Amino acid sequence: MQDVAVATTPKKRPRPRIKQLEVMVAEVRREAAETATLVLFTGNDSLDYKPGHFLTIKPHQFSALDRFIHFFEDRKGKKEPARAYSIASAPHEKYLSITVKEERYISGKTEYPPLLSPILVWRTEPGTRMVVTGFGGPYTLADDVEDRTDHLVHICAGSGVVPNMSIIKHALREHPRLRHTLLCGNKRRSDVIYRDELDELARRHPDRLILVDALSREGDVGAFGPRYVAGRVTEELIRRHVPEPDAAEFYVCGPGVTKWDRAAAAREGREPQPRFLESTLAALEAMGVAKDSIHHESYG
Repeated sequence: MQDVAVATTPKKRPRPRIKQLEVMVAEVRREAAETATLVLFTGNDSLDYKPGHFLTIKPHQFSALDRFIHFFEDRKGKKEPARAYSIASAPHEKYLSITVKEERYISGKTEYPPLLSPILVWRTEPGTRMVVTGFGGPYTLADDVEDRTDHLVHICAGSGVVPNMSIIKHALREHPRLRHTLLCGNKRRSDVIYRDELDELARRHPDRLILVDALSREGDVGAFGPRYVAGRVTEELIRRHVPEPDAAEFYVCGPGVTKWDRAAAAREGREPQPRFLESTLAALEAMGVAKDSIHHESYG
């Protein structure tokens, strides 16, 4: 996921035990445009995390970033924080992994150039060692999920699919009563993260995993197969694929309004423009979905 995750959920859960892990990058997988999964070898550590958790990485441990960190800290007047990245692996898998999408600097919209994501995506090789801190975040699968529903609806945009992928893999293995619908928005098919892996999961679990990818800037979407539709994730699309929304639990993850968006809007005397997260939550509210059935996480 992007720097830095911000999560909310309707229920408070016990704070997980935080620990530092020295890890080694065992493999780097190119998932999609500007996106890479780092597979991390942790040695003999017992990894006590839940699907949907994130870990954090301090940029100060990368010597190549020294001059940028000093500049940013001088400009900001404070220490650069660790960046949070959602865990892509499921607890039963052998290796811990995170998926990172490179952030871009956009003149007039982004206050500072991204610091850590470019080096993780493009300059991290197998054998690289680093320290990560984990694990945290409330955007996780409830222990009593099977008492609450038999249908999880995952609504994601871009790299927002990362924690949901962890949840899906875990639930397909550990919660056989649950079925899943994944509605994911991207600009183009080449931007779809985990495309082949999700196809394989859907092939193995045809009655339990439905995939729908909305592509907003692709030409002949129909040529890619029935999984793909033209446009964005909208209320109409959700209604079409979730005929009984009051019986489902929703996990929504994607870009939301940031503090920079709010500051820019305040300077101009207007409300910030809703982004994916706000638009999706408004759609679910219009559909009458109960707030305690919606879990959401944003990045930005």
